[in-house]
Amino acid sequence: MLDSILIGLSGMEGFSRGLKVISNNVANLNTAGFKSSTMQFSDAYYQQAGVGTDPTTGEPDSFGSGLATSTSVIDFSAGELQSSNNPLDTAIGGNGYYVFSDKETNARTFGRDGQFEFDKDGALVSTSTGKYVIGYASAGSQDLTKITLDGLRSNPPKATTTVKFNGNLNPTPATGATVAEATLDSVVIDDALGALHTLKLDIKNNGSGGPNSWTVAVTDSNGNAVGTGTIGFVGGAPDPSADTMTVNYTPSGDGSTLALKLDFSTDVTSYANGNLSALAVTSQDGFGAGSISATTFDSDGKLSITYSNGQTAKGAQLALAHFDSTLGLKQVAGAQFEVDDGSSVHLGRPGANGLGTIEASEIENSNVDLSGEFSNLIVMQRGYQASSNVISTANEMLQQLFDLHGSR
Repeated sequence: MLDSILIGLSGMEGFSRGLKVISNNVANLNTAGFKSSTMQFSDAYYQQAGVGTDPTTGEPDSFGSGLATSTSVIDFSAGELQSSNNPLDTAIGGNGYYVFSDKETNARTFGRDGQFEFDKDGALVSTSTGKYVIGYASAGSQDLTKITLDGLRSNPPKATTTVKFNGNLNPTPATGATVAEATLDSVVIDDALGALHTLKLDIKNNGSGGPNSWTVAVTDSNGNAVGTGTIGFVGGAPDPSADTMTVNYTPSGDGSTLALKLDFSTDVTSYANGNLSALAVTSQDGFGAGSISATTFDSDGKLSITYSNGQTAKGAQLALAHFDSTLGLKQVAGAQFEVDDGSSVHLGRPGANGLGTIEASEIENSNVDLSGEFSNLIVMQRGYQASSNVISTANEMLQQLFDLHGSR
């Protein structure tokens, strides 16, 4: 009966360990990227009794020694995705784990929690652990490095090279005028330093002989002549041989000369439509300096940056890892894993070699099944209760045995 007490005790110990695993799963129900575990139970070793034999085999009877618990088994299935308001949050659609590096020891860990932010030094880190997020510095590089904003914090200006126009130039002179003309006062361009300058266009018709021809005179905001050119129309449409002109402009304060192409080849006509001409700027390809206005990741895991000047740029690319076997993964804090055998780790880029793609502004939730955990909780509680009843019963039987001795 003493053996029965020990067997009941092993059951209570095993079920208490199972309760600890369930408690950890339930506590991490809302932990991003968390993987639940299940305690594995097995029967303990058997010992042969010296009395009695099996009526079938003639072998001595054997009795179990109770419950044994092995290591808990991790469920690596993916959790459901949930939308996030943080554009740097990401989730992996498919196979793979993010790669992290400890700031102090450089030890690598792996996980599915993609809640990221840039720290004060401009390095991408996990918001849960503070560890660096590791990736590829460029498209052709195979070297892994931490992902940073170095060299990307601002976007340099670009000087204007082409200005495009739209509208109609009416070849019919206005009432009281001898020549048809039009004026465009505010043609704004950028110089190489990102400063803005305003040019004025005075456009006059050259008469009705031959193709419809116009002279364009360009002046700066101080009235200084910049250059002149001629554009032409055939049947009211731009003449392909005379639908652009180029002037050389040296902005004040910059010193570098801009070769400006004035493009009238698209959406500019010359029809006798009304009494007035109407011309406007469609676009110009220059822009000023820009600062970061938004950061996120594309489906390939590349850092995508939008600047205040409307320009965009690509940065480093997230690295993903997969393993020969998940049996070698060891859980650590922050819903991350360590690997004892580094040779079993294989690194790659999102969307390549069987690795998943990146979902921006998404978070992978815990894969804990709450209904299943509550069911297991009942089983553990009842198992613990039954094991304790075994001990109580064995104790009562021993007490009866002791009472026999005392009653003589």
